[in-house]
Amino acid sequence: QVQLVESGGGSVQAGDSLSLSCAASGRTFSNLVVGWFRQAPGKDREFVAHLTWSTGSISYSNSVKGRFTLSRDISKNTVYLQMNNLKPEDTAVYYCGVRRSFTPNSIESYTAWGQGTQVTVSS
Repeated sequence: QVQLVESGGGSVQAGDSLSLSCAASGRTFSNLVVGWFRQAPGKDREFVAHLTWSTGSISYSNSVKGRFTLSRDISKNTVYLQMNNLKPEDTAVYYCGVRRSFTPNSIESYTAWGQGTQVTVSS
């Protein structure tokens, strides 16, 4: 069972950058997909990006493609979400979670979540 610890949220101006971290304890991310989702007040949790640990394969949602970048540090069992050119519509609580690599990329497939970290972008 993997436990996830998130950090890096904050309040910034439009156009600024933030980097979020998702660190694993208890086990590594081996055989897992690490996903980032976000949820604004009154809205459903929205897919942002995911990374398949075993291969390094990465996918992004259209809303963040070209602005956000996923990366990993294998030695630290950590996934980073580098967010550039932030926009007010990026304001949300950001969550990382994990699922088995053969499962659909849906909320129901994720078996563990971090606590979430608030990102606020002002115009």
